[in-house]
Amino acid sequence: MKTYAAVLLAVTMGVSGCTSDGSASGKRGMTDMEAGAAIGAASGAAVGALVTKKHLKGALIGAVGGGLAGGAVGAYMDSQKKDLDKSLKQERESGAIKVQKLDNDVVKIVMTGQTAFETDSATIKPGFQSTMDKLADVVIRYGKTALTINGYTDSRGTPQHNLELSQHRAQSVYDYFATKDVNPARLVAMGKGEADPVASNDSDAGRRQNRRVEILVEPVVAK
Repeated sequence: MKTYAAVLLAVTMGVSGCTSDGSASGKRGMTDMEAGAAIGAASGAAVGALVTKKHLKGALIGAVGGGLAGGAVGAYMDSQKKDLDKSLKQERESGAIKVQKLDNDVVKIVMTGQTAFETDSATIKPGFQSTMDKLADVVIRYGKTALTINGYTDSRGTPQHNLELSQHRAQSVYDYFATKDVNPARLVAMGKGEADPVASNDSDAGRRQNRRVEILVEPVVAK
């Protein structure tokens, strides 16, 4: 599983772990051994992605041309959120995207289920690429941030397939940003499968909320 060292942005994009009728996909899932290895790799990436880890911090600060300091951090992230809100106004009003400010000056973008991908596909929909372009534009302009792209599914389908699908979708977002000249040193893509549900998997409405990709945006701080 392909992972990259960097830090956090949070967008949520639709992730599905099953076919349109709710059954598991016919695509080959990972074996138990492969799934275990993937989970281990993802866990390692999650730890390695944090800019607060001193052994990564120097390289990341160098990659973005110097980190933010002091009161500049909050102002920088507030400005970025305002630009995201403005650029994604249509998507937010339609309910396709949420943009949230979290603690520690992290911005989280959450995309809802059926916006970015077809069922059981990791290919970004052509109609969603304009939204991705808006995101890339803001991400490039606020270069002193790091992005962690997390893919999630609902609990339908096998855990192995869900983990694999969630990773492929997170990777598709990573790759799209890279084609738009976002510095790969700022990016990490991880599949979380059916972990960390935000709603009950016992209802269609809950499962739709759980099928998502989140991008966490975190400032690169010089200290």
